Amino acid sequence: MTSTITDHSTNSTERDLITARHLINGEWLGGADTERMNPARPGELAALSPSGTAADVDAAITAATAAQPAWAALPAPSRGAILMAAGNLLLDRQAAIAEDLVREEGKTLAEAKGEVKRAADVLRFFGSLGWAATGEVLPSGLPDTTITTRREPLGVVGLITPWNFPIAIPAWKAAPALISGNAVVIKPAELTPLSATHLARALQDAGLPAGVFNVVHGKGRVVGDVLARDPRIAGMSFTGSTNVGLGLQEILNARRARVQLEMGGKNGVLVLDDADPRKAAQVVAAGAFGLTGQACTATSRVYVTPGIRAAFLAALTEEAAQYTAGDGFDAKMGAVVSSQQFEQNQAAVRTAVERGATLLHGEYDGGTDAGFRFPAAILTDLPFDDAAVTEEIFGPVVAVLEVPDYEAGLAAINDSRYGLTAGICTDSLAFSTDFAARAQAGVIKVNRPTAGLDLNVPFGGVKDSSTNTFREQGKSALDFFTWGKTVYTGV
Repeated sequence: MTSTITDHSTNSTERDLITARHLINGEWLGGADTERMNPARPGELAALSPSGTAADVDAAITAATAAQPAWAALPAPSRGAILMAAGNLLLDRQAAIAEDLVREEGKTLAEAKGEVKRAADVLRFFGSLGWAATGEVLPSGLPDTTITTRREPLGVVGLITPWNFPIAIPAWKAAPALISGNAVVIKPAELTPLSATHLARALQDAGLPAGVFNVVHGKGRVVGDVLARDPRIAGMSFTGSTNVGLGLQEILNARRARVQLEMGGKNGVLVLDDADPRKAAQVVAAGAFGLTGQACTATSRVYVTPGIRAAFLAALTEEAAQYTAGDGFDAKMGAVVSSQQFEQNQAAVRTAVERGATLLHGEYDGGTDAGFRFPAAILTDLPFDDAAVTEEIFGPVVAVLEVPDYEAGLAAINDSRYGLTAGICTDSLAFSTDFAARAQAGVIKVNRPTAGLDLNVPFGGVKDSSTNTFREQGKSALDFFTWGKTVYTGV
């Protein structure tokens, strides 16, 4: 699987992994028939991967089904020790994994290193929970009776993960599933096969038994669909587009399987007159242009009150100029992940301008000879119902609109089909407290970028952003992957 090859890019290094394989029952399988090119360097091969079939999915589920009982029977601290070891291996391999992540996804090297560390920390966090109590002892109204509760694993779970955090999201879904005693079959994003492969290698090298963690690469309409329909899959956790997620939900609901969806976002920030315009601009820019805007929690619409509008826009334009798009190895903002996403960004900005919007910063007619490098874009003078304000773009594009006061701004924030994150920039404790209570989003940020979340806190949204049933990350993540049992014991 890991023959050493020479990378002939300008950053010439020895890479020990360029071909991803399926991992099924502990074996690396599948021919490499799909090429992934570096989005920042046209013509440079970033990765090779196989195209999974229904037979591959069946084999992976069969392996997981066979391996799961023994894995669940292993004491939780022993399961946790394997996750901890895998996290340590990711840290040991951080530099090499981050470089592969830059090449296949396009984000900056600093962002990639941070993501690898996040994946390692997630594994170690959930590994530590192997020593934590998961049940309760409760009083009974009956004499000589003890009541206890237990959390049992679902069995075999399916995971479908996106390309924008190609090692962190697989880790934060897989880790709570594994520590709870489940076996996993994961379908990573087609655009980023190496990142999930690095995670799988770390788990395997840490001693995870064969069949407990299986990887099947390929197209969602093949691998993902078969995975969702198989009756042996007791639950599925999905992160991706709203349309795809809702389609999967119908399939899983039809057979009463558990489903967790984290989907789109159109995250708004309200900037009030009492905010510092420079600090507010830094908060918005970090949320809108960091990670090339390719995060479901990215800031994409801003509502600003009249007294601060001019100063805020001037400061935001200065901030945007610092996010130069380029190769992730040497730029502050990485390349857009694909030609499709690049063209979607261009079309979103172009059509907004054609409808009368002002493009305060950025462009939309650049070519792709130097890669999919899309500059940070600021749109103003849009109607509140413009598509650039209401529909997810998933790029470094932010719309700034004026509102007369706090109440109008809060109403505008809530006037969305999405409800993942929302933010406010203000020095007022009263406004920030009220916003936290009334903003319709799963995560609220006060004077902080909408993107980014600590790994130990619950994450999820409302409306079309999430199923809003089970949260990801933190101890709350264990709830999705387990079911509760109440035990009465008499003496």
